Amino acid sequence: MTPPAKRGRYGGTPFTAIKGETGTMGRPIADFPGFVFEGAGALLCALVFVFLYYQSRIVFFGLWAAASMVRLLVAFLGYEAVRLQMWAWLAAYAALGFVFALVLTETGKRSAIAGHAAGWKGWPNVLRAASVVPIAIMPAAQSWPARLDLYPLYQGLLLSLVFFYNFLMLRTNAGLGAHIFRVALLLEAAAPFWQRSLDHPGYYTFAVHCSLAFGAMAMWSENQALRIRDLATELAGARREIDHTVDLDRLTGLLNQSALAARVEACPVFDGVVAVCDMDHFKEVNDRFGHLVGDEILRHIGHLIRSSIRQEDEAFRWGGDEFVVLFHHQPPGVASPRMAEIEARLKDFQVRGFGVLPISFSWGTADGHGRSLRDVLDEADSVMYGRKRARATSQRATSL
Repeated sequence: MTPPAKRGRYGGTPFTAIKGETGTMGRPIADFPGFVFEGAGALLCALVFVFLYYQSRIVFFGLWAAASMVRLLVAFLGYEAVRLQMWAWLAAYAALGFVFALVLTETGKRSAIAGHAAGWKGWPNVLRAASVVPIAIMPAAQSWPARLDLYPLYQGLLLSLVFFYNFLMLRTNAGLGAHIFRVALLLEAAAPFWQRSLDHPGYYTFAVHCSLAFGAMAMWSENQALRIRDLATELAGARREIDHTVDLDRLTGLLNQSALAARVEACPVFDGVVAVCDMDHFKEVNDRFGHLVGDEILRHIGHLIRSSIRQEDEAFRWGGDEFVVLFHHQPPGVASPRMAEIEARLKDFQVRGFGVLPISFSWGTADGHGRSLRDVLDEADSVMYGRKRARATSQRATSL
């Protein structure tokens, strides 16, 4: 009576030991269907990770692509080593298993988030050293049948540690794809401890490979979605900056005349106070001291206005030396004291080489509660010019 088949794993390659079968006599023979499924899974992972690396140039995906291709070779060499039972195949299998463990160790190291792997710094070196053991113990295997189980046992434990290390390094990554990928890594790490009980372990390996490939694709998709959101945020910020730059007067740093015109059109009813101010005798200042001094005065006025109003208020350069301030949601008595304060601070303005210059401006205010911004602006402008004429008349009378 032929004993039942004994299922096992040879370093990631399925094999079957059938006692009493002619030609094998207790030696394991390769499980070809299991190899086909395992090879198909490794090939699927390799193709997926190559695609992801080509699309993203992310080192993590590149290392997994290399590991998947090496694993495909390991599966093939393990199958041939069991089928042919030649030391050359075993040596090549052990060497590629060493490479596979090294690549996966580097993958886990690269996937660790900065600061997250502080307590695991020495583990990559430990895993690299452990990966050499299958090659080092090869000379001790004096006979193939007697030492056949030594390699799957050690190789399985080593790869369990490597997969578990990758699992730990990815534990802070968010997203469904990362969770699926980590579950697949955990299944890979646990496989050597209970996979011998399966009739067809190659099918299990194929399912795990599919989970790894699906998780990787999901991670890449989530990463692309995050990149799109980040780019959309950056684009919106750039548009706001461009819009702000277009509406900005470069000399004074205030909003320009185009911005004021747009605000007038967009504001049928204004709730607040409008102030309009105009420099007194600014043309004479330009003629006497030059346009550079005139520009410095305008720049200083822009700074004074910006520093004297609230963040929610708006200030505009309406013309050459005329300015508009919108005091949003403010009572009528707020604007006049604020404009008087700005004028008082302006009287102390000094220009290098000229000392203190006699600078003043006239202003007018209007209450906009319940009226259109255009009407309020016209009223404030009329009040300002009335005050300017009164001031000019007073100065002429004083000079006489």
